[in-house]
Amino acid sequence: MQNRYFKRDISWLSFNYRVLLEASDDTLPLYERINFISIYSSNLEEFYKIRVADHKAVASGVVTSEDETKEQARDLVEAINKEVNRQMEMRIKIYEQSILPALKKNHIIFYQSRTVEAPHQEYIRRFFREEILPYLSPVPVTKDKVVSFLRDNRLYLAVRLLRKGETDPHNRVRHFVMKLPYSKVPRFIQLPKIGKNYYIMFIEDIIKANLDIIFPGYDVDCSYCIKISRDADIYIDDAANTNEIIEQVKKKVKKRKIGDVCRFVYDRAMPHDFLSYLMDAYHIDKSELVPGDKHLNLEDLRSLPNPNKHLPQQKKPQPMKLHCLDERESIFNYVARRDLLLCYPYHSFDHFIHFLYEAVHDPTVREIMVTQYRVAENSAVINTLIAAAQNGKKVTVFVELKARFDEENNLATAEMMKAAGINIIFSIPKLKVHAKVALVLRRDEQGHKLTSYAYVSTGNFNEKTALIYADLGLFTCNPVIVNDLHNLFRTLRGKKNPVFHRLLVPRFNLIDKLNKLIEHEMDLAKAGKEGRIILKMNALQDPAMIERLYEASQAGVQIDLIVRGICCLKPNQPYSKNIRITRIVDSFLEHSRVWYFGNNGRPKLFLGSPDFMRRNLYRRIEAVTPVLDKDIKALLIKMLHIQLADKRKASFVDEHLQHQWKSPNPQQETIRSQYTFYDYLKDLNK
Repeated sequence: MQNRYFKRDISWLSFNYRVLLEASDDTLPLYERINFISIYSSNLEEFYKIRVADHKAVASGVVTSEDETKEQARDLVEAINKEVNRQMEMRIKIYEQSILPALKKNHIIFYQSRTVEAPHQEYIRRFFREEILPYLSPVPVTKDKVVSFLRDNRLYLAVRLLRKGETDPHNRVRHFVMKLPYSKVPRFIQLPKIGKNYYIMFIEDIIKANLDIIFPGYDVDCSYCIKISRDADIYIDDAANTNEIIEQVKKKVKKRKIGDVCRFVYDRAMPHDFLSYLMDAYHIDKSELVPGDKHLNLEDLRSLPNPNKHLPQQKKPQPMKLHCLDERESIFNYVARRDLLLCYPYHSFDHFIHFLYEAVHDPTVREIMVTQYRVAENSAVINTLIAAAQNGKKVTVFVELKARFDEENNLATAEMMKAAGINIIFSIPKLKVHAKVALVLRRDEQGHKLTSYAYVSTGNFNEKTALIYADLGLFTCNPVIVNDLHNLFRTLRGKKNPVFHRLLVPRFNLIDKLNKLIEHEMDLAKAGKEGRIILKMNALQDPAMIERLYEASQAGVQIDLIVRGICCLKPNQPYSKNIRITRIVDSFLEHSRVWYFGNNGRPKLFLGSPDFMRRNLYRRIEAVTPVLDKDIKALLIKMLHIQLADKRKASFVDEHLQHQWKSPNPQQETIRSQYTFYDYLKDLNK
């Protein structure tokens, strides 16, 4: 059965490669292309810290896994490194043969070596002495005694020196490492302009050009950059109670920076004997070696200065305010008449903040409940909830402490809210709460129930990510959904055996409903009618759900999958001949989850927080709502059709995990789904 699915991590690498390919699109503004190299590099760094680190732990026997043996883990790490090495060749090609010449064409000269034009040599020498040298601390490296610790994701310059006048080869060679000080000095140094040309230099190249100042009495043999990626996963005991989880988070997040090595990246031009010396000195295993370019940590390119202000900028869609929700219109009143859908980042997240403001000041609002998975710093959402508590409202916030890389921020935010009088519910043992929901309950002075409001979203309550993630948020006052959501919050408080009538929640009714929806489309197809499924999500990995889709395909159901990242389903096979996989990579990160079932011309649509991953479908608390409003249904169907019609930024994923463009000339196509959908929303908003 295994070859019926792509391996999860190899599939993810395919997605990240698609991100890299955006850097080769010369129709994009130059700095937008550079940013995609940064995103690609940053994604890869986290991938090694989490996924590869997990496989290495299994391969070494440190942990056991139900999903793979030691041998399988070792083979997978080898396959990952092989694919990353292949992708690195393309990254180098794009960067050196496309990006750097394009910068030069636009009068931005990026010095790439120690060779510096004469007018800049004195400036670089003086800048080095005054701005860089005070922060450098060379540390000797010997095989018999490690005197330095290589910190996670920090760049180091490894230097091999030859003592002047020394003839004994054993005493002549010396090795040193230096941590690059670009927390004190920028990674990219702008040099004086000459004529029309602007000049930029990496800090490590300035250091390389001045090594003779650091090491008098030595000849510099060679120098190369290196970096370590360390295991950043922290293992929280899922069976622990709330207080124990809090203590584990406080202790274990501090150990992230000293985790086991999962990747040693080095300049591929480094001589083998120099690399071997460093491997011995720092106890680096061969399986941890990942060759890189002469400049590492290219995620820093996101801060590359742009001295040429005449370069064209990407005109991205800007969040719009809905005219139906102008300052005179209450969101409460609007949603009382009909459901409301917000499409981020095309619609302004301010509307959700305004919804909370109304809850703060409405005297009939008795209680506000919200889940928080990833919290923005200085969050307007949190500040508004605090204002609500101070205004006498009962406010309850569920905070997920096990949200990876956000544990500390979530805990600090929770403690701040608790101090302000907000009732905090922390992580549930053996479960992670991933639902993105809010509930506002209203009663009159006599305690009678009034119209209350539910909000179900595909994205976090985070105003910063709402500017760059394509997400959906649905407001409704449907009493059944409101009651279901109230039951969900009761479940988070510990209520047993809740019943959900319309809201779909994993571990209770989600899988059963999905199976029935798929089976219904299969029955239609077998009866000679149209069976149709469109599933939009971030990831598809659950084998059971993949098998159901294979069955539906074999029954004749036409299936389109719009999957941004991991997709373990293998298309173009006899059992998947009616399944197509579309991947969209563009200005915004596609993050929404929308499920469409044709239902013989009376389509059923759902939106919510889960992907088709085993963790989402079986081990998390998620929330999915049916879309009941006919106009919102039509809007979502339009969005799905626009995305499937995109031939510019959407590609098919084939049976070899390769990206097949939907058009022979994608850059000439007019439908660019994110921008086309934005224009469609603008027309609706007139």
